Amino acid sequence: MQTQSLSRRTFLQHTALAGAAALALPSPARAARGDKLHLATNAYSWQVFYQREGRNFAGSLDAGLKDVAASGLNGFEPGVGGTEDLRTLLPLLKKHGLEMRSVYVNSTLHEPAAADRSVEQILATARAVKPFGTRIIVTNPNPLRWGGPENKTDEQLRTQAAVMNRLGKELAALKITLAYHYHDIELRMAAREFHHMLAGTDPRHVTLCLDAHWMYRGAGNSQVALFDVIELYGNRISEVHLRQSQEGVWSETFGPGDIDYEALSAALIRKKVKPHIVLEIAVEAGTPKTLDPVEAHRRSAEYARRVFEKMA
Repeated sequence: MQTQSLSRRTFLQHTALAGAAALALPSPARAARGDKLHLATNAYSWQVFYQREGRNFAGSLDAGLKDVAASGLNGFEPGVGGTEDLRTLLPLLKKHGLEMRSVYVNSTLHEPAAADRSVEQILATARAVKPFGTRIIVTNPNPLRWGGPENKTDEQLRTQAAVMNRLGKELAALKITLAYHYHDIELRMAAREFHHMLAGTDPRHVTLCLDAHWMYRGAGNSQVALFDVIELYGNRISEVHLRQSQEGVWSETFGPGDIDYEALSAALIRKKVKPHIVLEIAVEAGTPKTLDPVEAHRRSAEYARRVFEKMA
């Protein structure tokens, strides 16, 4: 099914964004930062660390991205709801020398009408961000009520996989990779949703964003399940999200803990893949509160670079 044509307003927004591409691309000197491994961070990490200090990351984006750069990170993976979200973000990424190699979007793909709207929105976003060096779009085709008790039917899962395959094919034509993301709810009921999104799609069009800790937690705190997924789908991993826990509770920094990330890095090397590495540390009830956002991410980045240095 062909997606609908873009509205005139959206087209003009794309034109304005694309026209500014040369100005918004980070300079080579800033983008490199002298680090061999390009290491990015997801916006969610900063949102929750700011929130626990009573601050609003999105509401003070200039200062927030300055903190991201100060922590020693190279890139920023924003959560994008549409091209409008990019108009403020892109100039600030340039200002602070941060790349945007990937963007994260939510989508609804299991119902035909909603799926068509999501596909149109994602393709519009892809066309807007391509001039700025973005090469991966990560999507989580979440339920209508994220985290709710409902489970999708077999028919909905087949629909979702077919739409995702179509979306991945259209993004590939733009030279952008589609990466499937999940949380713990997709691992319910023998992980049938997670597995069908990979078994039911073409590896040429749909890759995997391995969220290591959601796989670990969703499988009952199991490293066996996590490493089995790498064995099954390792060749399709285009991106990895990094988070750690201590005795099941999210850690304040990315470092040693419940998941053996050194073994995970070695497993990816054996698979001969070099995914995009993105920090997504977070806080929950029980997470220690001893560091400010910059220091927590600085320490996390140092450890991540040691563990994944061979991915450079």
